[in-house]
Amino acid sequence: MSVPFFYETGIPQLNSHFTLSEETSKHCIQVLRMKVGGKLQLTNGLGILYKASVVSDDKKKTVVLIEGSITIPAPSKKTGIAISLLKNASRFEWFLEKATEIGVTDIQPLICSRTEHHRFRYDRMNGILIAAMLQSEQAWLPVLHEPVAFAKFIDQSAWSQKLIAHCEDEQKQFIKDLPSSAETQILIGPEGDFSVEEIKLALDNHYLPVSLGETRLRAETAGVVAATLLANR
Repeated sequence: MSVPFFYETGIPQLNSHFTLSEETSKHCIQVLRMKVGGKLQLTNGLGILYKASVVSDDKKKTVVLIEGSITIPAPSKKTGIAISLLKNASRFEWFLEKATEIGVTDIQPLICSRTEHHRFRYDRMNGILIAAMLQSEQAWLPVLHEPVAFAKFIDQSAWSQKLIAHCEDEQKQFIKDLPSSAETQILIGPEGDFSVEEIKLALDNHYLPVSLGETRLRAETAGVVAATLLANR
């Protein structure tokens, strides 16, 4: 049986006691029915994996002893996806989950000229990333940014390799044919794609147009395909 895996912040040094959050405590004691002595793993989402054991099985304030830690190296390649918020919030949440499982390191929600849904609940979205990180047994949580207007974002982006996937007819390169880079960011537009003006602005700021394949994809699917292609270069 695998050791339960949870996310917590503010984890202390080794051989110290730590009180789990109420949510984690409830899951440990009420759902998993853990008892004193039970083993679990914790991560702070910053590359540290802690080994711990239960010393007090209170269902709201479970106390554990931090017994050891392992440092997990940061991903060798930094992958960023800047993607428009979507009309259907559940589809955007699906993208966040899958991108995290694949190993994307940076996610920037965009507000484009054709973006129809501007509401963004950061705590909920970050919670989806945390759950996906734990599900895929990773120790690095992707950086999630607050939404930003497309033009403002393009003007500030400083990634070494910058790509844009759009649906306009023009010559594009397939991602797998591009040279690998230590850090790559790709832009994914909303339903209806980027506007012509947005595409021009991106190209003027050294974004390279790329193809994700032969078929036209939904925005959230394009994000996942891009994450997969970048992860496997």
